[in-house]
Amino acid sequence: MVDPITLEVIQERLVSIVREMRATLARVAYSSVLYEARDFSCVVMNARGEAVAQSEDNPGHIIPLPWSVRIAIERFRDDINPGDVILINDPYSGGTHLNDVAVICPVFVDGKLLLFPAIRAHWADVGGMTPGSLSGTSTEIFQEGVRIPPIKIYEGGKLVRGVADLMFANMRVEPERRGDLQAMIETCRTAERRIGEMASKFGVERMLEAIGVILDRTEAQIRDLIGRIPAGSYVYEDYLDASGTTDEPVLLKTRIEIEGTDVHVDFTGTAPQVAGPINASLAVTTTAVFTILKTVLDPDLPVNQGAFRPMRVTAPEGTILNARFPAACGGFAEIRRRTQSVVMGALSRALPEAIAGDVKGSANHCYVGGLNPETNSHFIFYEYPAGGTGGYREADGSSAFRSFDEGDFSSIQPVESIENELPLVIERTAMRTDSGGPGTMRGGLGIERDVRVAIERATYSVLSDRCIIPPFGLHGGEAGAPNSFTYRHAGEERQPGKIPGKATGCPVVRGDVVLMRSAGGGGYGDPLARDPERVREDCRLGFVSAAAASDHYGVVFSADGSVDGAATASRRASLDAQRCMFTVAAHGAAGGEYVHGRRYVQMHPAAATRAGLIEGAPIEIVVPVGAPLRAWVRYNDAIASEVVWIGAEGAAMIGVAPGASVRLRALALGYAAAPRVAARPSAAARETASA
Repeated sequence: MVDPITLEVIQERLVSIVREMRATLARVAYSSVLYEARDFSCVVMNARGEAVAQSEDNPGHIIPLPWSVRIAIERFRDDINPGDVILINDPYSGGTHLNDVAVICPVFVDGKLLLFPAIRAHWADVGGMTPGSLSGTSTEIFQEGVRIPPIKIYEGGKLVRGVADLMFANMRVEPERRGDLQAMIETCRTAERRIGEMASKFGVERMLEAIGVILDRTEAQIRDLIGRIPAGSYVYEDYLDASGTTDEPVLLKTRIEIEGTDVHVDFTGTAPQVAGPINASLAVTTTAVFTILKTVLDPDLPVNQGAFRPMRVTAPEGTILNARFPAACGGFAEIRRRTQSVVMGALSRALPEAIAGDVKGSANHCYVGGLNPETNSHFIFYEYPAGGTGGYREADGSSAFRSFDEGDFSSIQPVESIENELPLVIERTAMRTDSGGPGTMRGGLGIERDVRVAIERATYSVLSDRCIIPPFGLHGGEAGAPNSFTYRHAGEERQPGKIPGKATGCPVVRGDVVLMRSAGGGGYGDPLARDPERVREDCRLGFVSAAAASDHYGVVFSADGSVDGAATASRRASLDAQRCMFTVAAHGAAGGEYVHGRRYVQMHPAAATRAGLIEGAPIEIVVPVGAPLRAWVRYNDAIASEVVWIGAEGAAMIGVAPGASVRLRALALGYAAAPRVAARPSAAARETASA
């Protein structure tokens, strides 16, 4: 049996190997996406493909990797040998999107396969129909680049040159791609040497025994924490903005069952896979669930396969969360983040003090690319602006900052790196005023960045989300401002595509300015309860405008800039009185809860007018504890004017019963859109709702 001290030393040595891998790759990588942004992650896995150690890595990269390793083991079986290097980026084999390429290196000691150090790194281009590969309007995976199933790129220590040449011939900026691959392999070789040193010190069998104990111990710790969650069923839903090929919102639904120390998270009812890039594999869906549960329960626990064991995740095949080939998967990061959002929303009633307001909800992939005439070579500018995180019980959200699910990843590309290497000029980078969701604890602010094109022509592509439907607040907190990615041409601001956040190869010319505006985090708690002095300080710093201070927080300032206490009290009382409260109607069967994937609630036309709403308007149904329910308004002239029909499932999501009081507020979308009007319920359904 391994003694406790040796056990801790082995665990920390493994983590230190991963940290050395991170430091090494950041120093030797060729592309700024890796050495500046650090858009890569490292892990050590055992011979069964179980994660053993990671450090400050992106869970979206790492947690699906065991799927990839297990598929590679099954494919090659006994044909994995010293000196082999396995390459994979296939979303249907434990991958994420095609740009995230994984290198897996088996480590043998005394002829025995011991561990797999592995790296998943974002390559700036892997081919496909647009510079940077990621496209907001792709309809199948073939348009997104070179798809690599588990293959050997090195065999017995020798490069399989034909495979490498074929692969790189189909990628833009080939020298950079070759350099990044070699950097990843050499980084894994560093890990191989360190693992060999450990085996010499501790012995192979002792190391394997310790790893088994580490995984079992982590499982026991996470089960203990799960057992403290109140048993029961928790449900929630939210929407992605659009598929990329239509502007219809895309529904995600979850049900979390807590039973003892086990968790089952089911996504039945989620939208079918779409003809757009907003699809993902079950590995990605599981990653999202684990990320939230681990973050909420204990962020300090080690991240290894033992922590995954109590969790079971299911999603019907053929949905956006368990897509079938050949669905495009470029927007996996948007899927992962929205899946995290619905899990957070479901848990916000079970663990109200542990959940924060929603975050920016997207990787915010922005690409400007083309041919640089000065170098006669292709260039690719990849930007990924961070946003605000949600307010939480103790404090405001962080501004222009990576959230809990993104690892050690920079907020934006450095100005010097961009202007030294690319034909672009950074005109402005700033905090985005009024982007943080109002709340007792305000959401963090997003970023504003303006990038001027300095060559004759280029293309601009965007793959983002939360550009229409903004991040939600909690416990009465309001939504953060949505993401926005546009460009200015001849003084006019334009959308680069038909759907906000989804664009492919939009032409831009010299002097055009790409405008990036990232989302703020959702607010936490009633904004009318925020300390007026904190609002005053926010205004002084430029985080909140004077108009927003009055309209959302009810804070009024004197001529000298101090808080006017009497005017503030009066303003807050007035805003509170203007809030529209309704009684939840009996559930009945009032024509169904969804039309074309959208949840509709029913109101009398006069009641909607009183609330400042029109038919088809998006709303939030706000409750004191938990996330709001989002829906669209449908008129029902048979329903009483003081009630709102939500439906049984909708009521369960926000924990209310017929007769309860709820607040309705308009939900401001990220762009001007016509109201979504559904067909009126039948006469019989109207009578049922009014009963």
